[in-house]
Amino acid sequence: MTDIPVAAAAPTHPVRAAAGATVTTIGCVLPVFLVGGLAVQMGEELRFSPAGLGLAVSVYFGVSALASVPSGALVERYGPRIVARAGLLLAATTLLAIAVLAHSFATLVVLLGLSAGANSLGQLASNAALARHVPPGRQGLSFGVKQAAIPVSTLLAGAAVPAIALTAGWRWAFVAAAGAALATLPAVPAGDRTTRRSEGTRGERATTALVVLGLAATLAAAAANALGTFVVDSAVGRGLSPGLAGLTLTFGSAVCVTARVLSGWLADRRAGGHVAVIAGMLVVGAAGLVLLARPGSTPLVVGVVLGFGLGWAWPGLMNFAVVQLHPQAPAAATAITQTGVYAGGCIGPLGLGAVAAYAGYPAMWLTASVAMLLAAGLMLAGSRMLRHAAVGSVQ
Repeated sequence: MTDIPVAAAAPTHPVRAAAGATVTTIGCVLPVFLVGGLAVQMGEELRFSPAGLGLAVSVYFGVSALASVPSGALVERYGPRIVARAGLLLAATTLLAIAVLAHSFATLVVLLGLSAGANSLGQLASNAALARHVPPGRQGLSFGVKQAAIPVSTLLAGAAVPAIALTAGWRWAFVAAAGAALATLPAVPAGDRTTRRSEGTRGERATTALVVLGLAATLAAAAANALGTFVVDSAVGRGLSPGLAGLTLTFGSAVCVTARVLSGWLADRRAGGHVAVIAGMLVVGAAGLVLLARPGSTPLVVGVVLGFGLGWAWPGLMNFAVVQLHPQAPAAATAITQTGVYAGGCIGPLGLGAVAAYAGYPAMWLTASVAMLLAAGLMLAGSRMLRHAAVGSVQ
């Protein structure tokens, strides 16, 4: 195997690279979370139901999945700085377009689908920036913080409701979000263009392993996304008041943020085995989903902690593991597994929502648990394939 570097530039300070990756991630995912946070106000004017919101979000993640691999190729060719800025500009443009042009549900879905490209560009550019500018001993924490920024985006979208939407109107909330996305442009650090082409059978075997991991991520993300989508409605069905059910989601989101950062910090203290750790996290997360199928407040709380804390805390750790195994092309490698994450975000709410509608929430949680267990098995299989590919490269 040979690596052919294209160009190099002076390294960026690790703290600035990590901060830039985090704000880029937040800025590029603002459109979808803002639509979710302002769904009540937008639904009244554009006349769409919660089912319509689910469709719009599924379209968003479906387009993100389709755009992931091409976005990774762009990052490897042009460097993370240029692509990150392109993602932020696209996010700001679509936010403004929604504020000005979205006068029907169909238009909203189209514009939200366009904004999904910003998500793929920003995520993969951020992955490459962390891989190239943060020392290996701190990359786990950096990836954990970056992925924790996504639940934080949900909190920001929620804060926009009382701060702007209920006073000036939801359209001005999108204008403000566009300004915030543009304001993050100076935070994108100076990048490099370190595209490398890898040759040999190892690349083929490693790509096959990444596809297996991507399939695992699809199942895991589909199951985990059910937590954020259905835990409130499921809790209300168990007898909780809407207020307490909402607090359950807030609690779960806080657990998820903490767990993503903590899992990254712990990863820096291990020499390897990160994918196997993800498999273990998914097994425990699956147990949490089983608890959600049982009646009572105690199973609900424990299930939320295990489900959010372990079943949905792994994306940063996965990016870190893939980047460590493919330092020659971090964006292209994580693009494959990220496609799986986005695909799960697309099909999970639709498929599991159908199960809940026809068989009830207990059956849905059990189905999600099985999906998470299958994902754990595929993670272990992909991990073994990656180890074999690494051994083959030195023979």
